[in-house]
Amino acid sequence: MRVPRWALLSATAAPVLLIGGWTLAAARQPGGFDQVSGTISALAARDATDRWIMTVALLGLGLCHCVTAAGLRSLRPAGRALLALGGVATVAVAAFPLPAERGSSTPHGLAAAVAFGALALWPALAARRDRGPGPAAGLTPRQGTTATALLLLAVGWFVVELATGGPRIGLSERVAAGAEALCPLVVALTLLRRLSGVNRGPLLYTRR
Repeated sequence: MRVPRWALLSATAAPVLLIGGWTLAAARQPGGFDQVSGTISALAARDATDRWIMTVALLGLGLCHCVTAAGLRSLRPAGRALLALGGVATVAVAAFPLPAERGSSTPHGLAAAVAFGALALWPALAARRDRGPGPAAGLTPRQGTTATALLLLAVGWFVVELATGGPRIGLSERVAAGAEALCPLVVALTLLRRLSGVNRGPLLYTRR
């Protein structure tokens, strides 16, 4: 199966929307915004200046994940479903913003937890072991497990900072969210390279 151009486009747009969104939204906050200690959600909170910037970025990010999940058809359905779930949860994060004055929101927190969890675990469930003389057409188990382990480390750092009220909550969240936004693009490019090798398979693995 080929990697559709629209899936590659959505995978590329995801990190651009997220990183561009938090950069532009932070620049619009009066008096400056500390991205090391300030969270992404604070930029879309009800009392944030031009909160629509981060809100639109999160909505776009979630939709991109759903589109990418639909396009990476050589992956296992379980992994693609988790990627899509992460996308839907990201949309919910935008739909349930934090209240004003640094308040908390249970729906927002639950949506964020589902999003971070699903977007960290999906590569491990997307991997498949192909049997044949040529190169694997999908994500290998080692690649999927490694990607998930790295993402869980990043998310774990954010959770520790959040639970302890650490001074780097914003930085750790950006590392985790940025890595999760980039992961589908890395997977799509990996699949593109592998599938190109498979298409050349009859020439490379001809039985004598």
